[in-house]
Amino acid sequence: MLFNLLIVGYIACAGFVASGVLGSLYQLITKQPPKFAFDGEGILSFLAGMFLCVFAGPFIIMRNAIRGRRIEKRPLGWLVASSTIAGMWSMCSGVMVINVALIMVGYT
Repeated sequence: MLFNLLIVGYIACAGFVASGVLGSLYQLITKQPPKFAFDGEGILSFLAGMFLCVFAGPFIIMRNAIRGRRIEKRPLGWLVASSTIAGMWSMCSGVMVINVALIMVGYT
């Protein structure tokens, strides 16, 4: 049981790290923080925005939740709920990240 919980925690951490790397890379390239918006004018821009939102979602949620708690003085429950959503989302994207990593090293 403990081993399974450690595996789930590892997968969630892998997903959140991938989310943070993608969000930070976006911010480095565009000089603005990532957000949930599809401002693309073309289909390629729309798909890139969709990809960003799907995989950088936990990073965006946590950044907004922490800013909301600090600046807007939102209640602690808001931060807890946001952390729970981001954690579950990280676990889902972490499964994809781990699967891609295992496929790349030839373990299928």
